[in-house]
Amino acid sequence: MRKAEEGDFHAFVAARMDRWRRTAYLMCLDWHTADDVVSITVAKLFRNWRKVVAADNPDAYAQRVLSRSWLDEQGRASRREQPQAELPDVAWSVSEQITDRHALAKLLTSLGPRQRAVVVLRFYLGYSVQETAEMLKVSEGTVKSQSARGLETLRTAATTYGN
Repeated sequence: MRKAEEGDFHAFVAARMDRWRRTAYLMCLDWHTADDVVSITVAKLFRNWRKVVAADNPDAYAQRVLSRSWLDEQGRASRREQPQAELPDVAWSVSEQITDRHALAKLLTSLGPRQRAVVVLRFYLGYSVQETAEMLKVSEGTVKSQSARGLETLRTAATTYGN
């Protein structure tokens, strides 16, 4: 990669890193995993930078890579360390406790990985049914049904958690 291309790549990534990280977090609900998914995404984008630049919509291309990377990581999750029942004592300051984020994460745990990806892409990031289907490599009908089921599950979970 030439210096000019490398500079363009770095600018592209820097401008989108926060959004990618927040999106990955909403999909996996874990900041460490989100960082891993973003790192994998950045590496894939670097390897295929010419394809990214040539794409009609480089942002959508990058989002598709991020979404697929997370779904690919889901298949590897069973081979990783598993969480323990007892967590180590951790002191949190009041400023670090963000209740809205916690409530959203709790609601999103009621969704399966594919439904969560669809809901995040459609309703958090605002992608169309067609764009979401292309990113996840599924049919538009699958996106519609996963959206409907996901929203219904979230409504049920919201009333359950709200009580």
